[in-house]
Amino acid sequence: NGQEAVDIFRKSSPGEFDVILMDIMMPLMDGYEATRQIRKLDRTDASSIPIIALTANAFAEDMEKSRRAGMNRHVAKPVEPERLFGVLSEIFSD
Repeated sequence: NGQEAVDIFRKSSPGEFDVILMDIMMPLMDGYEATRQIRKLDRTDASSIPIIALTANAFAEDMEKSRRAGMNRHVAKPVEPERLFGVLSEIFSD
């Protein structure tokens, strides 16, 4: 449930989370909308926390849709640990 993701982040302290792994296909609110809602929050880390899309949709247009929603990266399911660790390494080495 994307609304739960938004609520959990909203209630957390700034800096409590290092990254958000966001599923795209969720009930009530999908990952795109949850990301847009998180990015709109009035807090210091809302615009900078890395958000990684996790989805079975791996076409270029899906990646672009994730980017437009405010996600930093896009990882296709099934998630290969090496790929996810590589993406995390890239994000935190910047």
